[in-house]
Amino acid sequence: MLRRLYDWVLHWAETPYGTWALFLLAFSEASFFPIPPDILLIALAVAIPRKSLKYALICSAGSVLGGCFGYLIGWQFMASIGDRIVEFYGLATRVEYIKVLYNRYDAWAVGIAGFTPIPYKVFTISAGAFNINFLVFVIASVASRSARFFLVGGLIYVFGTSIQDFIDKYFNILVTVFTILLVAGFLIIKYLL
Repeated sequence: MLRRLYDWVLHWAETPYGTWALFLLAFSEASFFPIPPDILLIALAVAIPRKSLKYALICSAGSVLGGCFGYLIGWQFMASIGDRIVEFYGLATRVEYIKVLYNRYDAWAVGIAGFTPIPYKVFTISAGAFNINFLVFVIASVASRSARFFLVGGLIYVFGTSIQDFIDKYFNILVTVFTILLVAGFLIIKYLL
């Protein structure tokens, strides 16, 4: 079933509605949908590399707004909708641990979930359920989701279609390395300034 969803998402790159599909996919994935928007972002950017940064912006905007919708689900509808979404991803037992992460790391928990392959939607819903400061949530989401999608869009903008196979093959490793560098950079700034 996931393979059919994956193929369905990819087919939008071949239609005139690809940009709208990218926005809606990014919105949906940040709150409930299982397929990440990176797939369509890569397909659209590879098709027209000079527009890859525009696609990254559209993807980022859709994802942040979808994250806000996920926050709303957790804040107002956790018992009726949020719990079901979290259970679908098999993470119901981890929600209390996510609360610990929020209490300990605040914006960092949102930022890391927003940038890495961790299911961001679980963090957006949990943020609303635990009444995480909404402004902090939005700023961390904008920073992390933009960094993720502009990294992909920027690589395609600079290297063109030749980078697609590299991104597909090493996406998780690239994200992990970048996250480590990002955290290290913030720690260096914190302790040196």
